Amino acid sequence: MKPLKRIGKLLVRTGAIKIFGAYVVVLIIGGILLTFIEPQVHGVFEGFYYCFVASTTIGFGDIVPVTVWGRIITIIVTLVGLMAVAMVPGVVVAYYTEYLKIREKETAATFLEKLERLPELSKEELSELSEKVKEFNKNK
Repeated sequence: MKPLKRIGKLLVRTGAIKIFGAYVVVLIIGGILLTFIEPQVHGVFEGFYYCFVASTTIGFGDIVPVTVWGRIITIIVTLVGLMAVAMVPGVVVAYYTEYLKIREKETAATFLEKLERLPELSKEELSELSEKVKEFNKNK
């Protein structure tokens, strides 16, 4: 459950939750509309299922739109699905990259601060700083 909470917080923090929310709304509305428009769709859940399959571009073929409006809804749902699949990971990766840059800058700033007051540091602090530098050089 912890990874799901972390993903949820990340989606909220990056604003990608709006994209995901719009995607779900389009699926639900598309599913409801298809229930009334398409003769092969028997119920809202089946319409939602069809919209999900269309939006992920899986396209099982068990339900096929036969009306013009059904095809138009399918096109819209598929385009929204493609955008959601493309945008959400991009937003998350950009956020994570920015987070790593900020963390790296903070680490460098801490090192520089300690180096500036090197004569004032205790033996324990000097030893700790030395270990961090060794670890940093090892990870390069």
